[in-house]
Amino acid sequence: MSWRKQERRAERGYHHGNLKEALLQAALDLIGQKGAAGFTFADAARMAGVSPAAPYRHFRDRDELLSSIAQRGFEQFAAVLTSAWDDGRPDLKSAFERVGKAYLAFARDEPAFYSAMFESGISVDANPALQAAAERAFGIVRAAAERLAALAPPGTPRPPALMVALHIWSMSHGIASLFSRGDAARRKLPMSPEELLEAEVLIYLRGLGFSADPLSEPDRTRDTTREKAAGPWDKPKQDFKK
Repeated sequence: MSWRKQERRAERGYHHGNLKEALLQAALDLIGQKGAAGFTFADAARMAGVSPAAPYRHFRDRDELLSSIAQRGFEQFAAVLTSAWDDGRPDLKSAFERVGKAYLAFARDEPAFYSAMFESGISVDANPALQAAAERAFGIVRAAAERLAALAPPGTPRPPALMVALHIWSMSHGIASLFSRGDAARRKLPMSPEELLEAEVLIYLRGLGFSADPLSEPDRTRDTTREKAAGPWDKPKQDFKK
C-alpha cells in the first residue's frame, strides 16, 4: 500500500474542519501527559490518527500548534476571571477573593492549557490573537487593581494600579504554579493555596499602607489622625520624595 493511500485512509472521517480540532485536542492531551515540551509535531499527528504530513495543512509547525492552544487557554482564562470579577459586585472584597480563587482553580482544573499558556516558551507577542487574549485576561486583574488603588487610605500615596496588578498577578501565578497545579508537579502545603494567596495579598497591601481590612470601603467618619502619622506596621511613615 502506498504512503498516499495510507494517508487518505488515516484521514478518513476528518472532514468539515475536524482535522484541525482533532490535532488541537491531541496536542492538548499530550501536554497533559508529557508537558508542553514533551511531544513532537509527529506525536500529535499520530495521536490524532493522521499522517505526519497532515498537520501542515493547518499549522506551520509545532510552535503554531502550541500558540493556538495557548490562545484558547487564555480565552477561557479571561472568561473565567471575568465571571469571577463580575465588575466588582457585590463588593470589592468578595469580588477580589473570587478572582484569586478562580485563578488557582484554572491552574488546577486545566493543567494542559495552563502549561501551554505559561510553560511552552511560546512568545505571546509573536501572535496578535494570542497577545490579545492574554491582555484580556490580565485586564481583569488590572481592573481589580485600579479599584483597589482608589481605596488608598487618606494620607497614603495612591500606588500605581499597573504595579499593583503586576504584583498580584505574580503572587497568584507563583502560588498556582507551585501549589495549585493539576499535575504531579504540585508541591505540598500545610494550608490551602487559597488561604496562602489571601494571606500574601493582605501582607502585600499592608506593606503599601492599607489598613488591616484594605478591601473594605474606608470609613470616612473615623479618626484617621494616627493613620496619617504612621506607616505600615505602625512605624513612622518614610518620606519617599527625598
